[in-house]
Amino acid sequence: MPSGAEEKAEKGTSEFDFSAIVPGLLHWYDRNARILPWREDSSPYRVWISEIMLQQTRVEAAKPYFERFLAALPDLASLASAPEELLLKLWEGLGYYSRVRNLARCARIIQAEYGGHFPGSAEELRRLPGIGEYTAGAIASISFGLPEPAVDGNVLRVAARLTGYLGEVTQPRFRKEITGKLRAVYPAGRCGDFTQSLMELGAVVCLPNGAPKCSCCPLAELCEGRRAGTAAEIPVRAPKKPRRVERRCVFLLCCGERVALRKRPSEGLLAGLWEFPALEGAFEVSRLAELGIPPETPVERVVSARHVFSHLEWEMQGYLAELSQPVEGYEWVTRQELETRISLPSAFRVFRRFLLTGK
Repeated sequence: MPSGAEEKAEKGTSEFDFSAIVPGLLHWYDRNARILPWREDSSPYRVWISEIMLQQTRVEAAKPYFERFLAALPDLASLASAPEELLLKLWEGLGYYSRVRNLARCARIIQAEYGGHFPGSAEELRRLPGIGEYTAGAIASISFGLPEPAVDGNVLRVAARLTGYLGEVTQPRFRKEITGKLRAVYPAGRCGDFTQSLMELGAVVCLPNGAPKCSCCPLAELCEGRRAGTAAEIPVRAPKKPRRVERRCVFLLCCGERVALRKRPSEGLLAGLWEFPALEGAFEVSRLAELGIPPETPVERVVSARHVFSHLEWEMQGYLAELSQPVEGYEWVTRQELETRISLPSAFRVFRRFLLTGK
């Protein structure tokens, strides 16, 4: 059951007139929209690629990836036929690699079942792999001009501050209510602009972490959070669980110009991606046998690294070992392949740099 504060907040949400935000927000967007590579062309392929990239990725970080991806795979057909190693290399560093695998799966389905053309309704888009409510709304509104909201964390934050909502913004009922209210006020002929204006406001003005720029917000006079002085406290989120910490020994096994890699398991964290051989826990000489390495092999302690996932933190110590002959059970690649062909998750970036530069 909602608390008294939540009931009051929900009442405010239900009474807020979302139609009032449309003119001012579009006027502001027309004059302040950032120039972004995916806005140059609103075709569904480009919108789709950009929105998938922007999940868990900042705009500035995504720009060069988007341009490189589109240069290599400019259309649906090229994506559908691309080998996985190329896809992973183009995605290298963006993380959440299931996103690019779903892009390829989705492209193949559209090629096979829709004649190479994106379905033109949000309902059909949602049936495709990797396309949820938000991405379907973005494609439907921006590419097809339909009144379909794209409600992500940015939009939820804007809506919560506008309405003074003090409940948890991650609750499905709040997202559902906001989606319905926004859908009802989408302006005919400017659906794509309205979607992007909401995104833009959350990205550059109604910022997260208690720092909204109310003084330059086009909706400041309508904002209940600003009027009540609670904007910096909104959105309310449930406390995050502490991350589990794992200590790992990462082994840089070299044989001449070749380096040992192995594939991670097909399910779970970094599923099916390349990694340097590793052991959990502390290093002991006796544990080299677990990697198929003779215990008498000289091992040098080298660089260390820390990598944070959403739920887990790796503290990694690297160890370098020069072998006289390759050990079975690994893929042995050259340093050049390691740089140009092999896709490694960003967790291992420090270790690859050490192998390529000695630093």
